[in-house]
Amino acid sequence: MRRLAATHWALAAVGALFLLVGALALNDYVPAWVDMRAQRAVGHATLDHLGDGEHAFDRLDSAHDRYYGAVFEAPLALVERLLGLEDSLDWDVYRVRFLLTHLFFLAGGGFCYLLALRLFGSRALALLALALFLLHPRLYAHSFINSKDIPFLVAFMVSLYLVHRAFRRETLGAFLLCGVGIGLLVNLRIMGIVLFAAVLVLRALDVAFAQGREARGRVLLTGGAFALAAVLTYYASLPVLWTDPVGRFAELVETLGSHPSIVDNLFRGEQLYSPDGPPFDYVPVWVGITTPPAVLLLALAGAVALAWRGLRRPLDVLRNTPLRFGMALVALPVATVMAVVVLESNIYDDWRQLYFLYAPLLLLAVFGLHWLAAAPRGRWMRAGAHVLAGAALGVTVVSMVRTHPQQDSYFNALTDRTTPERLVSRYYVRYHFQRVVADIFAARPSGSIFVSRSFHGHQFPTDDHERLIHTRDFRSGSPNFFWLSPFAGRCPSPDGPHVVRLYANTIRCVVDPVAYFEEVRREALATEPVVRARYDVYRDGRNLTWLLDGCPAAEVGRFFLHVYPRDAGDLPGWRRGYDFDNLDWVPRHSAVRIDGNCVAVALLPDYPIAHVRTGQIDLWSANVPPDYAGARRQALAGEPLARGEFAIHGEGRTLTYVRDGCTEEEASRLFFLHIQPEDAGDLPDARHEHGFDNLDTFLTDNVGRVGGSCVAIVDLPDYPIASIRTGQYDADGERWAVEFALPE
Repeated sequence: MRRLAATHWALAAVGALFLLVGALALNDYVPAWVDMRAQRAVGHATLDHLGDGEHAFDRLDSAHDRYYGAVFEAPLALVERLLGLEDSLDWDVYRVRFLLTHLFFLAGGGFCYLLALRLFGSRALALLALALFLLHPRLYAHSFINSKDIPFLVAFMVSLYLVHRAFRRETLGAFLLCGVGIGLLVNLRIMGIVLFAAVLVLRALDVAFAQGREARGRVLLTGGAFALAAVLTYYASLPVLWTDPVGRFAELVETLGSHPSIVDNLFRGEQLYSPDGPPFDYVPVWVGITTPPAVLLLALAGAVALAWRGLRRPLDVLRNTPLRFGMALVALPVATVMAVVVLESNIYDDWRQLYFLYAPLLLLAVFGLHWLAAAPRGRWMRAGAHVLAGAALGVTVVSMVRTHPQQDSYFNALTDRTTPERLVSRYYVRYHFQRVVADIFAARPSGSIFVSRSFHGHQFPTDDHERLIHTRDFRSGSPNFFWLSPFAGRCPSPDGPHVVRLYANTIRCVVDPVAYFEEVRREALATEPVVRARYDVYRDGRNLTWLLDGCPAAEVGRFFLHVYPRDAGDLPGWRRGYDFDNLDWVPRHSAVRIDGNCVAVALLPDYPIAHVRTGQIDLWSANVPPDYAGARRQALAGEPLARGEFAIHGEGRTLTYVRDGCTEEEASRLFFLHIQPEDAGDLPDARHEHGFDNLDTFLTDNVGRVGGSCVAIVDLPDYPIASIRTGQYDADGERWAVEFALPE
């Protein structure tokens, strides 16, 4: 280390600077808690298995991410135990994990510097490579909070260094060390097998071009030693494989195309279902909009320069030359993206599973700058390249400082950032609460702060977290209430909801909690409940309210809410295994108890809903009928399409029948609805003999009473309609009927 510091003082200085900045910024980040908890469990389960053998294997085998990163997580878990933190989940655990993960990231920058120095023989270019590695905004933020994808990126960079070193030295020891490095790389994530395969392909080419039996034998020996070292290291470092090495590895390989995590993924305004695999442009678009543009331009220049050299000297691409290594850097991202598309790999949360591709990308950018700087008779091009690189680093640093600590929501100038709403309606953005919470703590330096969703104890410093009280614990006299959930049904701030910042896109409202929920209760009690059960359920449009006076505290927050859409295609991707949208958590996080009265509120999805079912597990359940009151108000706001005993109103593809002063008997009479399509071919097969679509039975299931008014709601078919005939039957036959056409 002393020799390294003396020889590469600039590297040591940059490393010390970033270490100081990282130490100062450590407390500003919060974990991506689901992944971090899962990864932490793998580390501790691995240690337990190594120490207790078969008795702890079941725990390791049941871990969600048991095939990911034991070689990194186990040392982190060991440090926790040495510090006495293994049984804790407070802020100190995450400080330790953040620090160690960030140190590993900085070490990866050191290997990036050394590899660039080997490739270009220039300390200036090596320092540029180091800066590009450390100053990618998203990767920098993830270097604290992400112990899954960042270690893999670092290991990939280290492995690239070892590969270049092995092929340059051509010694048995160098290839053995390279094999160990890539074995650990694949331990962190099975995707590392692409680099293992690339080394074998390059060794095969060397066998083909070797001159003489002795040279060919030496290549085969080093290649075989590399493969053996990689395989043995991989199996030795992943205890979960030891019971069934072949079968479990086959199971692991399946995760390349079918990872168990099932999430929706917002991309260009559409929700993608992750197990279906991403579209072909998913990865290029995400890389393109979240990477500093100068890196993209320089990488493109580097790829073009290498391709041009390859066309001029094709044999150098096949032989063990610097050009071949450069072309391998071009091929790795291309091959990986193609594999992701072909295998329909489960990629979500931007491109974080593929952050390792930034390693070859930034090296290509340095290739591009090196090529531009070496252009003959191109002084202006050399100057422009250096200005571009310097300006890009400056702009990136300013952006990172301005958005700290939320650099992982960085989008570059290639993205439409006209408004925060525009951005977050098109692309996945991680929700951040720490800046909002910091503002709240500053505005209220003492006393309790009430929130409408759980923040999980590890997300904030322990002292501050003790001041956060969940809404279900409300009592009369509570002070300010801060509604932080982006999924809240209503946001009753006097100023209305607003996006706090582009990089903290969540809704914040400030109200008095008691006054708010008492107002919700008064509004609900002024109407008739749509369900009478253990709780009375009230519906107003898309808002549901549950009320129960004299309710036990233990019952608050145990609701379920199942929403059945009219079109199953409207279901979020992760609900495709069901025929309903499971929104149980909605009332659970918006339920309170004030002076013995329980109130819960929730917002229904905005897609067309067939019916809703709600209740409390083991206590009660009921179907929630359509919003007849809301439908009546909306219908009466316009002129009817036709009048019989009921006035018939139309809105879009929905008909609403309304009659005031209606009796139970009049509401229960059978409605009929006959649809005449413009094209008889649109009729269902069973209706062809009639010549019209008969929806009588469907309509009778959608009649309700609101006060003394009868309301019926029906959805029309989506084919073009020529005319509609509708009315009611009684015991004597047709009681009334009208015929009309829909407006243009």
